Formats: sequence, C-alpha cells, structure tokens
Amino acid sequence: MILQALKEYYDRKAADPQSQVAPPGFEWKEIPYIVVLDPAGNPVSLDCSYEGSGKNRRAKKHLVPKAIKKTSGIASNLLWENPEYALGVPVKGKPDRVAVQHDAFIQRIADLGDISDQGLDAVRYFLTQTEKMKVVQTYEETWKKLLDESANVSFQLAGDASLVCERKAVRSAIQAALHPNDTEHGVCLVTGEPDVIERLHPAIKGVWGAQSMGANIVSFNLDAFCSFGKDQGANAPVGEETAFAYTTALNHLLDKDSKQRMQVGDASTVFWSARPSFLEDHLIDFFGEPPKDDPDRNTRAVADLFNAVRNGTLSEPDRETQFYVLGLAPNASRLAIRFWISDSVINMAGKICRHFDDLQLVHGPRDQDALPLFRLLVSTATAGKSENIQPNLAGETMRAILQGLPYPKTLLQAAIRRIRAEHDVTYPRAALIKACINRTVRTSTPTKERELAVSLDESNTNIGYRLGRLFAVLEKVQQEANPGINATIRDRFYGAASGTPVAVFANLMRLKNHHLAKMESAGRRVQFEKLIGGIMEGVGDFPPHLSLADQGRFAIGYYHQMQDFYTKKSDKSE
Repeated sequence: MILQALKEYYDRKAADPQSQVAPPGFEWKEIPYIVVLDPAGNPVSLDCSYEGSGKNRRAKKHLVPKAIKKTSGIASNLLWENPEYALGVPVKGKPDRVAVQHDAFIQRIADLGDISDQGLDAVRYFLTQTEKMKVVQTYEETWKKLLDESANVSFQLAGDASLVCERKAVRSAIQAALHPNDTEHGVCLVTGEPDVIERLHPAIKGVWGAQSMGANIVSFNLDAFCSFGKDQGANAPVGEETAFAYTTALNHLLDKDSKQRMQVGDASTVFWSARPSFLEDHLIDFFGEPPKDDPDRNTRAVADLFNAVRNGTLSEPDRETQFYVLGLAPNASRLAIRFWISDSVINMAGKICRHFDDLQLVHGPRDQDALPLFRLLVSTATAGKSENIQPNLAGETMRAILQGLPYPKTLLQAAIRRIRAEHDVTYPRAALIKACINRTVRTSTPTKERELAVSLDESNTNIGYRLGRLFAVLEKVQQEANPGINATIRDRFYGAASGTPVAVFANLMRLKNHHLAKMESAGRRVQFEKLIGGIMEGVGDFPPHLSLADQGRFAIGYYHQMQDFYTKKSDKSE
C-alpha cells in the first residue's frame, strides 16, 4: 500500500511540468562546482553555484543521471562526481586508486556509445587532454574551495544554461540505456505488470538520523532475509520503473525545501494526497513550527481548517480524496516505518480539528492559540530538549491525533512527571493533560463530551481538581502576604500535595491562617476566606493519595485558578 501510494504520487507529479520531479534515470542533485568548456573542450571557467550564507548556503540543483549504489569498490556516476573521479585529482585517496577512479568516470561516458552532441564531445576531448588541469587550476580561489570540500563537480558547454548531462541528445541516450539485456524480468508486486526487476532499490535520503548516503525501505543484505535461494530484490520483486518512482517520490517529499515534511520526534514525517487538496498544502501549518517572522501562522491555519470543516466549504472531490501520512525513522542501513496512516481528507480534517479542540485552554496573551506538536512534546522532555523526548512517543501521539484514538498513556505520565520534577504547570503541559483526560473520558463514556473545561470550572467537584484550585489559592495568599518571596509552597510541596494530599494539606491550611493575618487589607482577607470556603465545600478528608488521572486534574485545577487570578474582571465577563 505504501509503495503503491508513492508510485501514484510520482505519476501525478510527473504529469505536472511545474513539479520538477525527476524523469526515469535522473535525479535532482546539488552540483556546487561546474567546469565550463568551449566547443573544442578547452576550459573557459570554473563556476561555483553556491547561494546564501551560513546554514542557508546551498548549491544550485541540476537534473543529473541517477546516482549509483556505491560500496568499497570503484564505481562512478555519469557526467558528475567528486574531483577524484571527475578530474583525476587526488584529494583524500591514493594517486594510483584515483587514476583508476578517473578511468571509471571516462568509461561511463564511453558506455553511452557514439552520440553526436557538441557538449558531450567537448567533455570527451577535455578528459583526453593530459594538461587539462593546469588551466582549471588557474582559478585559484574556486579551485581551493573545490579541493577543500571535495564536492560534486560536473560540466557545462559555454553559452548553455544547463549541464551537459541535461542536453536533449544525452538525456535520450541515458534513458535508452536503462534496460540492459542481462536484467531479470518478472511481475512487479506493486503494479502487477511485467517489468525488469530492480535488484538494488535506490537509496532514500533526507531521513533525520539515517546514514548520509541514504537508507532503504526494501533491501536484503543478509542471507537470513533471503528465501528459496533468491538474491537481493528478487525476494520481493518490484519493477525497475516502480522502484524508481516510489524512491523519487519519497526523496522529493523528504527534500530540505519540501513543504510536505516535518519532524515528529525521531520520525521524519511526509504527507501527500491522491490529488491536490487543502490538507496537502496546509498540514505543516497545523503541526509544524511557525516561522519567526510569522508566529501566528499556525493559529490562522487552524482557524481556516475549523471554518472549512464546520461550514462545509471543502469541495466534494477534496472531501473524498485519499490522504496519506508516513513516518520514517532510522534503523541502521534501513528505514523503519514508524507509522502509516491513510484516510479521506474530510475524515482526517475532522480528527485534526478534534485534536486542537481538546487542547483549547485559557492562556496568557502572548501564548499561541494553536500549539505546534513539537512544543507539546518538548514540554514533556527533561531540560526541554528534543533529544530527551521519550522514544516512540512522538509517533504514537501523531497516530492518535490522525486516527482519533486516545492519546498514549505515556504522554500523560510524561507531562505529570515533568510538572512534579520542575514544579511548573506550564500552558503546553496543562493543555496536554486536559486533552489526554478529556479524550480518555470520551472514549470510555461516549455520552460525555468532556470533563475539563477551557477555563475555571467552579462546578467541577472532582477531588483532584478541587485540591489543585485550593493549592493555587494557598500559594496566592502566601505571595500577597510576603511580597517578593523567593520560594513559594509550590516549590517545596507541589509533588507531595498532588500525590499524597493528606501529608501536607493540613499543615498548609494552618500556615494559611498565619499568612492571612499578615495582610493589611481586611477586605482581601475576607475575599480569600470566602474563596477557600467555596472550594472546601464537598471536600471531606484529604485523601491519602491521588491516582495519575487525578494528579492531572490537580494540575488543571491549579492552572485554571492561577489563570483566573491574573485575568481582568472585564475579560472574565466577556
């Protein structure tokens, strides 16, 4: 199903001339350095195609022959390579080996046959010159950078805007040589059509944490993976055209500039639809990090999604279009499928709306209405570092969102654990806890839409929620009685108060009387005593311990009450 969906996506993009998806036998590759030749094969210049600076420094991409799979042996790409292969200049390797590598580069060009093309003739003549490098080396500054980086280099005919390998006659020859006579034929498992069976599938690049040379979804590199004496790709026959199509589509989706990829924990996540759709263009706006120059991008995108779903403005074809989400994680030389989700656009849009609806919570004026997924996950990690996010938590959370399932239990545990460790009920953590509890309640009791409200709910009688509110009031009393205090009861007693209330609340209630007595305003004292009395109605004995879910309700009660303290009366009435 995954390969079939990727093959269909490739076919769709290949039919669009604006998509820049590589045709069979080719790929888009950054070529930093270009040797420009005149028709006689003499070097005219050595150009550098880098643009930008710092992390944004990127070389221009060109359509080049598909890279071959390299091992420890010598194998050359066609008409583009590193300086050792393309120019025969030792950079890291030994001179004798570099000479063999350069011969392999020349042989690849010779294997194209007798093609009449002015650009290819210029390259052939250049490669036969014994003194060819003396002229190239005269461009000292660019030449030094080329050797220092050992970056890819290719050739261009003076006056052309594209490389020699992109010329029409050369491209035709490359595509004609795609199917040698000694290849194995069979029936492709994906399309069901006869095709040349791909022995080694092209590498998938761009997965965070995977090998820089790329990794594979389909590969058989050990005898234990093979059956009936078959070799490599024959164990799961995929046609050459299909293998090229699905890997090209996936590399296109994983590209650095792709707007259809995002990082979810350790899973590099890509998404697409069977035909152009609203969700395909905007999914990254819902879950991805907003750019610094547009911090409200997520909020606007989520608002547009809610309007589209509630008002029925999605077109009928768009509603029924199939939508796919694929999460890939590194696993040695292979890629692990972290999650694979397929559903219609309208169903998935509804589930995304439900996710953001569950997260809705009162917050400060500077906080985002729609929290990106990364911000939610990193709030559960030690020291707020992405590398400390629990393994598999991101993938399981994304699956729960897009399939409408309860959030993983480990998500609630992680949020509560961080609050107890850091004594800080932040907006993202509180939003996560509220969403987890409400979704669990909805799953177990379908008639009950939610338990926890967006803002302070004085009618909520849950013991955990009431004690959380009480703890917030006691802390506020202490702060007003001791202005500028360095450490409050939250810093000393939050963990015990939320886990074993009976151990600390009796002492905190006695301490409260001392703090109230220090207040100068009698009206303020009466106000706090009334508030505490209202909270304590329905609270009998302090429980010896609270369950994990009630510890979450304690955090929400504390958060709601604290937010209520800092909300103006005019805002409350509104």
